[in-house]
Amino acid sequence: MADRFVSRTGVHRTVEDPAGAMSAKPPFAFTVDVEEYFQVAAFADVIPRSDWERWPSRVEVGLSVLADLLDEAGVRATFFVLGWIAERHPGRIRALAEAGHEIALHGYDHRPVFAMTETAFREDLRRARAAVEDAAGVPVTGYRAPSFSIDERTPFAHRVLVEEGFAYSSSVFPGRTDLYGMAGAPRWPYRPLADAPGFWEIPVPTLRIAGRNWPWGGGGYYRLLPDAVYEWGLRRLVAAGRPVFFYCHPWECDPDQPRVAASPKSRFRHYLGLGRMTARLRRLLRRYPWGRMDALLAAWCARSGLEETES
Repeated sequence: MADRFVSRTGVHRTVEDPAGAMSAKPPFAFTVDVEEYFQVAAFADVIPRSDWERWPSRVEVGLSVLADLLDEAGVRATFFVLGWIAERHPGRIRALAEAGHEIALHGYDHRPVFAMTETAFREDLRRARAAVEDAAGVPVTGYRAPSFSIDERTPFAHRVLVEEGFAYSSSVFPGRTDLYGMAGAPRWPYRPLADAPGFWEIPVPTLRIAGRNWPWGGGGYYRLLPDAVYEWGLRRLVAAGRPVFFYCHPWECDPDQPRVAASPKSRFRHYLGLGRMTARLRRLLRRYPWGRMDALLAAWCARSGLEETES
């Protein structure tokens, strides 16, 4: 499995080089968490899982926009797919795989890992993986926990992922937010298990400011920040010469999605900047050498003599 994983090399192409950003040549990855607008953690208190079928599906709208943007930029990305989505939209997931994108796992129904027992987590992985691999027609070796929910409450999570044959996880935020985080976790890719050196955790990119790690990988934080501020931080990450990934969701490219009567905070977090997202992503995709997450990890592993702890 490791040989197959390392052999995926992504796409080579020419991109712009803003202010010498490419001089350090760290690996980059563009990733998408494939979920519906009504499945986000911010709406969990007003839309229970039992009501999901009552809401109109919009995931194909955002996926179509993202697929077109990626094709236009010549980027092959990684899509972390919910099993629930794969069961209902198998053709779209198969098309992404056939276009050369990496298909990875996002769990079955967006349940946080810290809300599951070890047994339930293993069952969730197996159910989701079966659905996603059946839809995509390719093996799945990457995993991202819903809401980056691997933390101190889930000491079993990485062990179970190794036992189930996964090559990497991208499930830890090395800091704290109101929804997730694991303070003290390394900021850069690391091996979480000493006896499983082939398995890696690729944490959310963060910027160290005033003694605190701030999320700098995408999502709502990206929509909150002006382009100039986000790229200032991105250049700082690039200068460190470490891997950088970006993440977004299909619903972020769908400003016409139904509005949910959630709390003001949840509505602000979810709807902020949706109308500008597609144009911003088009610019971002042109400016950096984005690729797949498995290619990012292969490039990282190919480097010798790198420290695996924060510099």
